[in-house]
Amino acid sequence: MGAELQPVIVDKKPTVLELEPGTYFWCSCGHSSNQPFCNGAHKGTDFVPNKFELTEKKKVALCLCKHTNNVPFCDGSHHQYE
Repeated sequence: MGAELQPVIVDKKPTVLELEPGTYFWCSCGHSSNQPFCNGAHKGTDFVPNKFELTEKKKVALCLCKHTNNVPFCDGSHHQYE
């Protein structure tokens, strides 16, 4: 049995941003230099970005530990890594 693919933990807290309406791609691998958004750094891995859409301007807490169960939003999972 192979090892489970694990993302890079970028930070042990979310990033809180006020985003405009639109389509966004959240980095799931942790390698993007444009966190929390995908820049294509996952190419050649089994990771894929997670697309999400906002229909109105909204303040969001986006996960940076990459272990949330509510992709791409923070659910407090980072507390297990403190």
